[in-house]
Amino acid sequence: MKALLLQEKGKWREMQVSEIAPPAPGKGEILVEVHAVGLNPVDYKTATGGHPNWTYPHILGLDVAGVVAEVGEGVTQWNQGDKVVYHGDLTQKGGYAEFAVTNAHTVSRIPEGVTFENAAALPTAGYTAYQALHGKLPLSQLNTILIHGGAGGVGGFAVQLAKLAGKKVLTTASLHNHEYVKSLRADFVIDYQQEDILAKVNSITDGRGVEAVIDTISRQSATEALDLIAFSGHIVHIAGAPDYTKIKPFTKSLSYHEVALGAAHQSGDIIAEKALAKIGDEMLSLLAEGKISSMLTEVISLDGIPNALARLSERHVKGKIAAKIK
Repeated sequence: MKALLLQEKGKWREMQVSEIAPPAPGKGEILVEVHAVGLNPVDYKTATGGHPNWTYPHILGLDVAGVVAEVGEGVTQWNQGDKVVYHGDLTQKGGYAEFAVTNAHTVSRIPEGVTFENAAALPTAGYTAYQALHGKLPLSQLNTILIHGGAGGVGGFAVQLAKLAGKKVLTTASLHNHEYVKSLRADFVIDYQQEDILAKVNSITDGRGVEAVIDTISRQSATEALDLIAFSGHIVHIAGAPDYTKIKPFTKSLSYHEVALGAAHQSGDIIAEKALAKIGDEMLSLLAEGKISSMLTEVISLDGIPNALARLSERHVKGKIAAKIK
């Protein structure tokens, strides 16, 4: 099969398409003929430092959409020809290839009317946003949510899901992305480069602060966000935990939530692994019904992935990029 090969850690910009033997499904696994694969910052980030479980050449790519080509021993819920999408295990070889293998119980069925490219745009970013909102926050008890990085993948899905849940949504974005984020139905967009975020949040919330923050940016951003949260509020951190010592005990009574979507694959917890498929089912249903957008802004070829990852690393991409494999 053709595959985009990472020859050694740190060399993701130099990846090239080569021929390699296709994988075979083991017990409880399926072999997927890849039709599209989504791109994510985690691809170049993990490729930069490598992973102790990897052997080289390695194949990146976590968000895979395609057709079941073969089922392994014990797999009864999938058949050859089924259209599927999944979030892969980053410790294993991924989907920047014509075929890929994954655990059968983490996979979701692509409904009619949803393209492979749009399905592939969902898993890493969309499932993370879903878990942040519906898996971590007491959503029914909250009214105001600030989402840092609304023009990005996780942030954009979080904006849409929060609005779908009927919440007042604030988000941060560069000025040139304001109209885009508003198209995702954000109520307020704050220019983090030019505006005083704390002053803006206090103005919108009558000085109380937001009831929850979803931070998709960095540890520093998460730490700074603690000042934006109302008493007994929540912060969900995706790109690094805040400095908890900034808030003294018995003052704001905040709750802290970590989202580490891919850790489910290494958890050894079958319920956590199956939850990936359940989240996928829900997200695909929302997409098929037109209730959310995949935010797919660009479709590229397999050999165009290194350049697209470079643009992702420079934070010049809004929405999602998918590569069409077949």
